[in-house]
Amino acid sequence: MHQNKTIRVDKFHPDSDIINQAAGILNTGGLVIFPAAYLYGIAANAMSADAVEKVFQLKQRPRNNPILVLIKNTDQLGGLVKNIPDNALKLMDNFWPGGLTLVFNAANSVCRKLTAGSSKIGIRLPGHPVASALVNSVDFPVTGTSANLSGRPGCMQTNMLSPEIVEKTDLILNAGPVQGGAGSTVVDVTCTPPKILREGAVPATDIYACLKKRVLPLAPS
Repeated sequence: MHQNKTIRVDKFHPDSDIINQAAGILNTGGLVIFPAAYLYGIAANAMSADAVEKVFQLKQRPRNNPILVLIKNTDQLGGLVKNIPDNALKLMDNFWPGGLTLVFNAANSVCRKLTAGSSKIGIRLPGHPVASALVNSVDFPVTGTSANLSGRPGCMQTNMLSPEIVEKTDLILNAGPVQGGAGSTVVDVTCTPPKILREGAVPATDIYACLKKRVLPLAPS
């Protein structure tokens, strides 16, 4: 069963037919396991309450634990967040795409299951070529939560996936081992100064250094 659902995909140049197959599953409310830079993740249509519900059930995730989303470009932020603070712009310019998740005030249209009733949403622009190809293949943001049962360690390769996860997933994109580690750094940009909720791929010192940079006003012409 595991083998039938698993497709080997090139880490740097994913085959467009394979990505389109994954996109078809996401478009019909299914679940796809995919490689991100640090851990394997579970992709579902983040704008579909039913698809998000599947992710919670799959991970046996507490309902008060929000799920972050992946976007294909910053234009998608408009439909997900209430506003984009200046500090967020600085961090996005410096660290996206890559290992930084920013937590914004969620737009009213965002599924409440996704935010776990917190009214906030974590968003990342992925840097891994397969993750990037996947989010670019659909017209909606996708969930980016790690492909593990809640409370268990994340998976650096597909043979580490729990049988329960494999059983209820529609497709697994296997790009070989990924880097592992704590995953993305998570920064809440809804407060001033922004607050680091979890230190991961991007060191806290780099975040603080970036936030201290002044945005220079345009010189008078």
